[in-house]
Amino acid sequence: MKKLILLSLLFIFFQTAWSQEMDTLRLESFLDWVRSYHPVARQADITLEMGAMEVRTARGAFDPLLFGNLDQKTFKDTEYYDRREAGITVPTLAGVELMGTFEQNTGQFLDPEATVPSGGLFAAGAAVNLGQGLILDERRAMLRQAKLYQQSTEAERIAILNELYLGGVEMYWKWSESYANMKAFEEAVRLTEIRYGAVKLSFEQGDVAAIDTVEAYTQLLSRQYRLQGLQNQFFVDTQMLSAFLWNEEEQPMLLNPSVVPQPLVENDQYAIDPAELRENISIHPDLRIADFELASLDVDRQLKGQSLLPVVKLKYNFLVEELGGFEQSPFFENNYKFGVSVYTPILWRKARGSLGLAKAKIDFKQNSRDLKELQLRTKLEGEINSWNVINQQVSTLRENVFNLERLLNAELRRFEMGESSLFLVNAREVSVFDAKITLNGLAAKRKISYAKVRYAAGFGFE
Repeated sequence: MKKLILLSLLFIFFQTAWSQEMDTLRLESFLDWVRSYHPVARQADITLEMGAMEVRTARGAFDPLLFGNLDQKTFKDTEYYDRREAGITVPTLAGVELMGTFEQNTGQFLDPEATVPSGGLFAAGAAVNLGQGLILDERRAMLRQAKLYQQSTEAERIAILNELYLGGVEMYWKWSESYANMKAFEEAVRLTEIRYGAVKLSFEQGDVAAIDTVEAYTQLLSRQYRLQGLQNQFFVDTQMLSAFLWNEEEQPMLLNPSVVPQPLVENDQYAIDPAELRENISIHPDLRIADFELASLDVDRQLKGQSLLPVVKLKYNFLVEELGGFEQSPFFENNYKFGVSVYTPILWRKARGSLGLAKAKIDFKQNSRDLKELQLRTKLEGEINSWNVINQQVSTLRENVFNLERLLNAELRRFEMGESSLFLVNAREVSVFDAKITLNGLAAKRKISYAKVRYAAGFGFE
């Protein structure tokens, strides 16, 4: 009878006594689904749209502007004046503003300077800043900053996705760990049930004492209790993982009970190159965002620097009665309108204060950026060290599990020969299953640690 019990124990311990058709949700498929439908992933894509719209808004400052004015005055059957003007203004990226106007004025009390031919007067010319605004003006500064913001949204999108993926990877491997633990103790419970049945049968046949059945039954109850806790943990982790899954209609999804994770303990080919990771930290999304902010502040500094120059605005317009007359209009000889505006403050306190503030903001942001880089490098070194330590622990524990299984096999052989007891066999089994649970936890930590190393380096998961 002891031999029958022993053979049953060995078979159950090394084989899976049941099979069931299950669907495996692999990590790659899970992340693909998260990337496609998770609300945060969609928000990350929206940041790109925001950047594009910011650039479009800034380009709007260079849109051609059509205008028209009508001003009339009639009193006691007398037409004082009738002034009409229409035109177009075209700002350019070079800082030159092109203008074209048509005016037609009549009336008994019209200002002399507003007198034009009866058919109207066409004017075409340009205005240019020769002092303040020659190198950079507010319109061009806004466009530069908008383009920098658009580039920063790309880095911001990567940062958002990296954080989302890291959360998804952590939850996936916790789910996988709880599944592996649950399956390990399902096996332990089945093993104990068979042992309890065999011991009970041996007692009925008079081979063992009644106390042995109590021993076997308490072992069964203890493992059932642990299994219940692990089943609950797997249910909780399944719900937490489902929070990352959404469908095409932007509705949350629940995992089908038949869906299981990929094997937790398998031959992983994960490897990291610390030198490459340390080098990549300089283009970390968080640092790229800070660099774009610095570049935007530098544009503001350049604009504030322009305010130290005097305002010198030059305007020139050709005047003709017909549109075709512009080709024959000589420059600065006849039929033109010319003007120069010059003004400047005396003490420049506002300009110097604005420029000093812009420089201070750059220094402040640069210090924050340098501190952020130091923090990221420190975080990366910590994650690399954790990765190395966990790898060593996994190797050590795998060796320990192998040796514990050897001790269990030896105890089973002693039990067969009558030199051991059910209590000692159970103690060996408890050590094996506890070590497997610990190994599952380390295996999950190892995979999560790999994800954290990539996240800390700014590599991401795409």
